[in-house]
Amino acid sequence: MKKIFLAGIALAAGCAAAFAQNTYTLEQLLDSAKVNNIAIRSAGYDLESAAQQRKEAFTNFFPKVSATGAWFNSNKSLVQAEVNLGEQISPELGAALAQMLPPEALAAMANPISINMMKNGTIGSVMAMQPVFAGGQIVNGNRLAKVGEEAGALQLQLAGDEVSKTTEDYFWQLVSLEEKSKTVEAVETLLADINKDVSVAVKAGVAMRNDLLQVQLRQSDVAAQKLKLQNGISLLKLLLCQYCGLADDNFSVSYDVDADVPLVSRENFSEALRGTAEYKLLGKQVEAAELQRKMEIGKNLPTVAVGAGYNYHNLMDKDQNFGMVFATVSVPISDWWGGSHAIKRKSIAVQKAKDQLADNSRLLEIRMQGAWNSVEEAAAQLSLARQSIEQAQENLRLYKDYYRVGTCTMSDLLEAQLLFQQTMDRATEAYATYRTAVTDYRLALGR
Repeated sequence: MKKIFLAGIALAAGCAAAFAQNTYTLEQLLDSAKVNNIAIRSAGYDLESAAQQRKEAFTNFFPKVSATGAWFNSNKSLVQAEVNLGEQISPELGAALAQMLPPEALAAMANPISINMMKNGTIGSVMAMQPVFAGGQIVNGNRLAKVGEEAGALQLQLAGDEVSKTTEDYFWQLVSLEEKSKTVEAVETLLADINKDVSVAVKAGVAMRNDLLQVQLRQSDVAAQKLKLQNGISLLKLLLCQYCGLADDNFSVSYDVDADVPLVSRENFSEALRGTAEYKLLGKQVEAAELQRKMEIGKNLPTVAVGAGYNYHNLMDKDQNFGMVFATVSVPISDWWGGSHAIKRKSIAVQKAKDQLADNSRLLEIRMQGAWNSVEEAAAQLSLARQSIEQAQENLRLYKDYYRVGTCTMSDLLEAQLLFQQTMDRATEAYATYRTAVTDYRLALGR
């Protein structure tokens, strides 16, 4: 009764642990990775930064408004002069003034007069400048910022594709190890049955002790394999937790390796190429290089602007304020000496981007072909591996019967058991390889 009671407690604890354990499908892991993965978040930040840069470039269409204020108090007046009115009066004017002014006034006019102005004061102004023509720099700058934002969206898409690929790789690696672990547990059960039968046979004197030692050695080897698989499973769960942003690595994955495999067909690679994010990003690089060339040309063209302003000062010890409108024209003359070379340099960059587009387009098509070849090879390997499972099972059953009747050795039986395990492992690996190959092919097509 005590053993039964303890067994019941252990079973209940195991059920509670299993109930508390989270189970994730591949789709759930992909959704979690797209939200929590650092690479996608980083690409999202870059996209938001590009959007802010586009908005910043748009403000260049509006007038530039500035305000300036100053106050000063100097130890001397800024304007100092002496005026001698006597030197400025003609004899005729002097005779006329002598009849109108008293002698004291006429004598004072003969002495120099000191004039001091602007010893302190306040100055303030508000100016608004509206560019009318800037050589296309503002328009092309806005177009370039928009191209940068579109490129950021493509980079975000590529980051999402890479995260999806890595998540699926981890997932199917974990599935492969889980299935191998199940195979090892089945082999452990099989070897335990063989050990029991051989032990009875050795005690009865109808089997050699060496047969029992061979079985025990194989059991030790399988135990070591099981430990290695468990460590691999734990490590992959930790990787998935970090990559997908999971809170706890105590989880299991839901899958069905016996389900029908997803079928794919060969597509027209030239048509699929234009829909890939990589191709579009290369096109954006060409577009950006062309806009940069136009902006370089704009730097060497005249710029025209109009403006208006309001000014205030009290330099003459009296408040003065006035408004004004103005226009400016700036013509770079000497800049063309170096500007012509800068334009040629940008033109070379445009041609370089076009060459990269052509060359990388071909490489993308080659990648599609390679991905399709991998799908075909993986499908063939999976078909052969699944066909071999039934044969390996039947072969193991026959050798078990042969050993019982004494028509084969223990080495033959253990070899049949090893062949069965290898066949099951190959089928598991082939299924995981096929699913990974399908993912790579779809990503290569831009799906």
